[in-house]
Amino acid sequence: MADWVVVVDDDVTNLKASGLILGHAGMRVTALASGKALLECVKKKGAPSLILLDINMPEMDGFETLRKYRELEKEKEIPEVPVIFLTADDDSASESRGFDMGVSDYIRKPINPDILVRRVENIVKTHGQMLQYEENARIDKLTGFLNKAASEERISELCGSESGCLCIVDLDYFKLVNDLYGHDAGDQVLGAFARLMKDSLKYRGTFGRFGGDEFLIFCHDMTRESEIRLYTETINARIPEEARRILGDRMEIPLGVSIGAVFVPENGTVFEELFRLCDKMLYAVKKDGKHGYRLYSPFAAGEDAKEKSGEINLDSLTQILEERGTPRNAMWIGREAFGDIYRYMIRYMKRYKGTAYKLLVTVEFPEAKGNTALSAEEREAVMEHVRMLLQQSLRSSDIMMQIGDDHFFLLLPGISPFSLNGVLERINSGWEKEKDAEHIRLKMEAESI
Repeated sequence: MADWVVVVDDDVTNLKASGLILGHAGMRVTALASGKALLECVKKKGAPSLILLDINMPEMDGFETLRKYRELEKEKEIPEVPVIFLTADDDSASESRGFDMGVSDYIRKPINPDILVRRVENIVKTHGQMLQYEENARIDKLTGFLNKAASEERISELCGSESGCLCIVDLDYFKLVNDLYGHDAGDQVLGAFARLMKDSLKYRGTFGRFGGDEFLIFCHDMTRESEIRLYTETINARIPEEARRILGDRMEIPLGVSIGAVFVPENGTVFEELFRLCDKMLYAVKKDGKHGYRLYSPFAAGEDAKEKSGEINLDSLTQILEERGTPRNAMWIGREAFGDIYRYMIRYMKRYKGTAYKLLVTVEFPEAKGNTALSAEEREAVMEHVRMLLQQSLRSSDIMMQIGDDHFFLLLPGISPFSLNGVLERINSGWEKEKDAEHIRLKMEAESI
């Protein structure tokens, strides 16, 4: 598809010239005579690939037009479009002001055709690449939803500015799909589930993948419980059909959806607190047998009192410890607890002939030379950075602790020599991407137990 360039200039001659030059270069051009016309055009037709904007126009000059256009982008949630200013002046102060406002470049009048085409093509290409990088960093490839970090950021903004319903959505019994049919089949089921979530929502929704089979949705302007009920029932009716289409007619896994929900802003505008309420409602659904929804209500406070009264059984305790409490990264624990766990696991592996590796990671700081020595605060920050890298590189079944100022000790149960090499490579490659890797090394020593 041809790049779409909008040219805004009150001079008809300049409009025609720019249109002809860019049109001959294979671009789609829209010529507009005022900043007001630009704003109306974008409201009706969406944002172009690039805007060529004359500075000196009556009624609303280029600076004012750019300011109002950026406001419109935020209002409509449009990705920022590159803008090139057109000017006949040679005014450095004006040029500096434009760059402060975020223009991509200046083109002088009279327009040189080669310069115009080359600058437009270069800026559109570079901007497209940047948008793609940003998109890749924010989007979960399997589902097309926002990833965990991006969904937290975006939905947190929505909770503070819009009305609707925040939902945590969990695909019940999905782990059985991976266990029985493999992860490739599991990915197909998750992809179908994501499409089903979008297709079943009658409102505009902002979707995020929060974990393996856990999702976050902000349903814009949803205000009635009946709508949440219908949404839940629709998904629960259709997901088994979708799964059988992928896995075969003999698929008997009781797939379904559990949803914890809370209305916004009636119950607050702070994302962390709203998420906690949703999570609590989701746990209540799972405790009641899954495949349903629970909407938070402040009038249901009696249930909080029941939870605190000590009424608990083995089933609910197991669910608390396993279903909702599974860490996603390596477990970080203190020295005393680590020692107890280490000794227990040694006894366990000796008795049942299990395997494990112990790993010592040493952070090698450079020797002090002149004023290059790191302060205690800087060294502590580096150690915290390494700790986070290790936790993200390991499994939820691994445990780790810090020893002294410069060492981490890790216990990796049930791991093969081949898998160990993969862990070491993952840690090394992760550290090599950090700026501190230029002068701070990680030394790793592994030994089987």
